[in-house]
Amino acid sequence: MTDSASVPAAITGDALAERVARVRDEVSKAFIGQADVLDQILVALLAGGHVLIEGVPGLGKTLLVRALSRALGCGFARVQFTPDLMPSDVSGHAVWDARSETFSVRRGPIFTNLLLADEINRAPAKTQSALLEAMQEQQVTIEGQGFALPPPFMTLATQNPVEQEGTYPLPEAQLDRFLLKVLIDYPAHADEVAMVTAISEGSVAAGFDLSQVAQVLDAGEIVALQQGTAMTTLDAAVIDYAVRIAAATRTWPGIALGAGPRGSLALVRTARAQAVLSGRDFVTPDDVREVAKPALRHRIALAPELQIEGQDADQVLHALLARVDAPRK
Repeated sequence: MTDSASVPAAITGDALAERVARVRDEVSKAFIGQADVLDQILVALLAGGHVLIEGVPGLGKTLLVRALSRALGCGFARVQFTPDLMPSDVSGHAVWDARSETFSVRRGPIFTNLLLADEINRAPAKTQSALLEAMQEQQVTIEGQGFALPPPFMTLATQNPVEQEGTYPLPEAQLDRFLLKVLIDYPAHADEVAMVTAISEGSVAAGFDLSQVAQVLDAGEIVALQQGTAMTTLDAAVIDYAVRIAAATRTWPGIALGAGPRGSLALVRTARAQAVLSGRDFVTPDDVREVAKPALRHRIALAPELQIEGQDADQVLHALLARVDAPRK
């Protein structure tokens, strides 16, 4: 873990693209297939944001985060959210030391670089809110005292879209704190064959051996990559395009609640990261379109009539993107 005062200079240009490609290659050794899911996670990492991952159990969400933490050389912690989980179980709490007759702070699992909040919607709102301060301000308050989280800090929360009994839907304010909502589906047949072969051959356990995933970065370099991503050239016309897309969700027929200004900012931040992932040092309108669905799907609420018709947020956003004019070159 790296102190913010010792963060190296921003990494830009070819060096930035090359390091991101190395991370992608290493994580792909363990997380087989679903390249678009990995790319969206890397986009959020480069943009310094948090991710909500939605998918049924057993699709490799934990494996993906563990492989990513290994390739990045970062701290990793996993918290299984349950109805009886308390906020202090996540953030930490003060403990009375009888010998010294003083309180000492016992830090919770949130003091890490990559935090996997597994099935976040299983815990009540009081516990879910324990993440709000950390996600927005990169710090945790324990007994009135603020503690900074080690940079980089990234929350990757998962939820199961099928089981709704005994769950607590995330409030809009907390959903808005996630930079992206990533949907993970069943792997393609060939990818699943490759995964089963890699895991089962010569092994009794059902887990993937992560020893083949090499560390290619450290915490300080990740922060430098994030700084370099923020310096990616972004034309005023592309910013205007991103804002017009977010604004269109506020008046689009069938959308009951549109994206706020944080949605516009999310489009711009992630479009920069998408450009880096594509090996460019400038952002195009295509980058904005590429990230629009994961950046906005959790920031809009559909009207009841569209839900009755079986439409989802991605279908509505697809139609909206086709109607918002992109800037011409």
